[in-house]
Amino acid sequence: MVDKNNELKKQSNDMRAEEQEADLRDVLGMIWRGKWIVMFSAAVFAVLSVIVALSLPNIYQSEVTLAPTEEASGGGMAQMAGQLGGLASLAGVNLGQHQADKTTMALEILKSRAFITDFVERHEILPELMAAESWSPSNGLEYNAELYDAESRSWKTKDGKSLKPTSWQFVKSFRKQHLTVTRADDSGLVFVAINHLSPVVAQHWAKWLVEDINKTMRTRDIEEAERSLEYLNNELQRTSLSNMQQVFYQLIEKQTQTIMLANVRPEYIFQVIDPAVIPEQKAKPSRALICIVGTFLGGLMGLLIVFIRQAVRLK
Repeated sequence: MVDKNNELKKQSNDMRAEEQEADLRDVLGMIWRGKWIVMFSAAVFAVLSVIVALSLPNIYQSEVTLAPTEEASGGGMAQMAGQLGGLASLAGVNLGQHQADKTTMALEILKSRAFITDFVERHEILPELMAAESWSPSNGLEYNAELYDAESRSWKTKDGKSLKPTSWQFVKSFRKQHLTVTRADDSGLVFVAINHLSPVVAQHWAKWLVEDINKTMRTRDIEEAERSLEYLNNELQRTSLSNMQQVFYQLIEKQTQTIMLANVRPEYIFQVIDPAVIPEQKAKPSRALICIVGTFLGGLMGLLIVFIRQAVRLK
């Protein structure tokens, strides 16, 4: 009885295998009969992908490598917060024990709407940001004539309305298409990259960004330290407790040191490890990859057409 059941199972498995082989032969035969459709579809997509790849302009990337300075890590203030935290809280002074480090704050400011708006307006780079159309070593940067007049350096108008982009538009474009900021978790190094049609523009922007964020953070800390000094000096005059006076003297010393270091350090938050250079090779697009993917999609489209035709015929 067991042998008979085993034999029936074997026969059933053999029949199922034969059916699968037959189905596979049918599919392969169907694909072979429709090979011209698949080849034609792949060829059409290949041509279209070549046209698209050639129409895309070269994008160049200039990257600068930065290392946070000791001031950016909050080393000095963090140590003082540990030493004087208790007494300073009694004096009503906040040493920022639970605040984010200055590196994180600087990176968030770098990507903020206010900073980017000020950066674009101060350096007057709006035409390069929003109206640039192409670049070549011989002709340099060329602009979209329908948007911007390069000779008069003025934006065109349409229906009596200026085509000059708003801050909302150019900040969105700057963040999405041009600026890339990454931070290595292991080393703490910061990489700021600028993508642009012009390699010269990309290098300039990357350099200016580092200079401006250092200047912005330096100005913020100097202004904050000056306000703190004014407050501490006023409180020092009011108190007669020696312990509180000691706290105030040390805090005044720290704020004075902050102002001094900020004024003598151009690289206040970020120290340049590898400066931005003018790139000689494009970063994108990868035209070969576009053509390969386009041809592959064309082949899949051809197979889909073949399967649909077969399904319609079976109906």
